[in-house]
Amino acid sequence: MAKVTKKEEELRQQNMQEAVSKTEEFFKKYGNMMYGCILAVLIVALAVLAYNRFILQPKKQQATDQMAQAERWFLAGEYELALNGDDNDPGLLDIIDQYGSKAGEAVYMYAGVAALQTGDFQGAIDQLKKYDGKDPILKARAEACIGDAYTELQDYKNAISYYQKAAKTTGNALAAAYLLKAGIVAEEAGDKAQALSFYKEIKDKWGNAPEAMEIDKYISRIEIAE
Repeated sequence: MAKVTKKEEELRQQNMQEAVSKTEEFFKKYGNMMYGCILAVLIVALAVLAYNRFILQPKKQQATDQMAQAERWFLAGEYELALNGDDNDPGLLDIIDQYGSKAGEAVYMYAGVAALQTGDFQGAIDQLKKYDGKDPILKARAEACIGDAYTELQDYKNAISYYQKAAKTTGNALAAAYLLKAGIVAEEAGDKAQALSFYKEIKDKWGNAPEAMEIDKYISRIEIAE
């Protein structure tokens, strides 16, 4: 190993001192800013934790508590009460206004279906479009209900589109029910070729579904007419 000369050692010490000096100057110049940034991040993190614990979680619990009566009305078929509540308990619309999705994604499904049942078709569409549940069967059901609402409004193009979405989302034999609806609406809209494609898809892809048992009569009705 080569021996370090006195001059080399002095040079190394000088370089080290310069590096330390530059580091000290850097921290003197930017230290307050750096510590301020770290402190700001810490404050934000603590604020988020505090918000979740003391505001968000209690609000979720409050929303859940208030949902109980609205759910009971909904399940009993009291859709008007479920939507608007009474003098003692709020309805789904009030809960949505106050808590939004903190009440859970189900609140939009309940409100949308209740609105559909009371004849408020645009209201049903507005609420159901907010539903963002992860379960594919429920999500498909919401999309199909949007299709039902558009059908009632005689907006057949959007109705068919949402029935198709529902069939694609569910990805199982339940798709046959949505495709059948799409076919019937397509016929109503005068697009027999599109209706026939939906009926044949049911027969070819979902032959074991209940809707497939009588699908031949739908297919024959169009083919004979042509």
